[in-house]
Amino acid sequence: MNLEVRNSPFDQEQTEQLNRLLLTMDDRQKIWLSGYLAADLNSASLAVQGQQGEEKESAARQVTLLYGSHTGNCQALAEDYGARLKAKGFETKVLDMDEYKPKNLKNEQDLLILTSTHGDGDPPDNALTFYDFLFSKRAQKLDGVRYAVLALGDSSYEFFCQTGKEIDERLKELGAERIHSRIDCDLDYEENAEAWWNAVLDTLGDTKEHVSPPVEQISAVTDRPTYSKKNPFQAEVLENINLSGRGSNKETRHLEIDLEGSNLNYEPGDSLGIYPNNEEALVDELIEEMEWDPDLSVIVNKDGEVRALREALTSHYEITALTIPLLQKIAVFTDHEEFKQLVASRGKMNAYIYGRDLLDVVRDYGPWNAGAEEFVSILRKIPARLYSIASSFKANPDEVHLTIGTVRYDSNGRIRTGVCSGQCAERTEAGDHLSVFVQKNNNFKLPDDPSLPIIMIGSGTGVAPYRAFLEEREESEAQGRSWLFFGEQHFVTDFLYQVEWQQWLKNGVLTKMDVAFSRDSKEKVYVQHRLLENRKEFYQWLAAGAYVYVCGDEKYMAKDVHNTILQIVKEEGKYSDEEAEEYLKELRKAKRYQRDVY
Repeated sequence: MNLEVRNSPFDQEQTEQLNRLLLTMDDRQKIWLSGYLAADLNSASLAVQGQQGEEKESAARQVTLLYGSHTGNCQALAEDYGARLKAKGFETKVLDMDEYKPKNLKNEQDLLILTSTHGDGDPPDNALTFYDFLFSKRAQKLDGVRYAVLALGDSSYEFFCQTGKEIDERLKELGAERIHSRIDCDLDYEENAEAWWNAVLDTLGDTKEHVSPPVEQISAVTDRPTYSKKNPFQAEVLENINLSGRGSNKETRHLEIDLEGSNLNYEPGDSLGIYPNNEEALVDELIEEMEWDPDLSVIVNKDGEVRALREALTSHYEITALTIPLLQKIAVFTDHEEFKQLVASRGKMNAYIYGRDLLDVVRDYGPWNAGAEEFVSILRKIPARLYSIASSFKANPDEVHLTIGTVRYDSNGRIRTGVCSGQCAERTEAGDHLSVFVQKNNNFKLPDDPSLPIIMIGSGTGVAPYRAFLEEREESEAQGRSWLFFGEQHFVTDFLYQVEWQQWLKNGVLTKMDVAFSRDSKEKVYVQHRLLENRKEFYQWLAAGAYVYVCGDEKYMAKDVHNTILQIVKEEGKYSDEEAEEYLKELRKAKRYQRDVY
């Protein structure tokens, strides 16, 4: 390829320089350069359009997207939708609910709410302030505000999508106009979320004047696949070690996984998602009970993908967790009167669901008036399991480490094993592969200033992210103090990563450590008891700007720890109950009180 002066806007000297440069470039470099020049030209065009826009009233409506997110799904969706709206010329804001001033609600034009529900119907932590305001007397009438709500949740929980439902109804009560009905999404939320988005976008309409989105600069590397939740990476397991000592009541596995070639990276506080497979023996029992043909071809998604029934039940469909929507769908396949009575009562369904799976249902209430294709079509996809990452990418390039507690229990005459934890403990060896992706979690991060102190509170596998925190701090030579509170059952058998904590104490990466082993004494001692024993120093660290992290079981440990911190703040700070609550609320809004609980 050669430029000629008569056919180009360049003079003779410029043409010669360009020709010399082009001769040294390969096709990939030429593609990158064309993208770069297009982006630069587009920026100039946008500047001209911006100047012209100042001379006339903007036709674009203002759209505000607010997200309440625990694991990062709502945040990712909101950021994606915001980018798409900007590309269509809308004036768009995308905000974490904690960053938003609720008093501004009355000034909004179009408001899109994306929120998950946490635990027993609670808002995620970063939505608490917004939620409390919305349901308080301070909430103002919202006449003239248009809105739509997308709710994410897990239908295996009783209060499925509760936060989204409540916010949706409250906005309507305050006078806002619903421009599209709320959609409640289960764990496999992608298709329903996209349907909601397309419907909302149709309602919003186009702006009168479109602004073309900037041309993205083309990466110098164009041949690498992008791995994500939709396209997980097949990662090799390098190590799979049982951390629990002989005689422990638990089995906790330490996995080291190879990410080389994935182009995946992560930060301390992020999670790794794993798409597990169902246990083959359970699949075979289900097929035998239903007298299905394991080789029968069934369609597994809307794209028409076909798999053999046994493979579909092993790697695609969830069969180990029951939900109320699933029981209600199954009811049309049977004339069993007792089952009809069961699904007529939410209380009875909740009682039945606990500790049972699909095999229990088909055994308890058959025969079933449906073929395999029809029956499996009502099952939801196997959801990914998220595990807090227990390593620093800086300290372990191209690797990721996990701490996984194996779930085993006896229920209704059968031994049950967690789908993913059981696979990692019983069916995964070094050399095997797992389908993985990185789930970002911006709500559980080290402070930007490495000189600030951190207090880490966790029990059991909740200690995993703190291993990542300290690896990161050691690698970056952070100077801030660090204090770990760790709880488990027994010192001898359950002191996870004991040698590493002791080494960090020795070299100063870890400043202080307090442990609680609940079964080693007559009276059970938990991490909240250690907090109380150190209440004065704990409050001194808070006063010095410490960031507090809580990771682990939400129902018991996290609630007890929260109440204990409230008590310490109240007593040591000489606050009233309301002032102590406000103190913690401000800590949370400043990202100094972060929780990763489940």
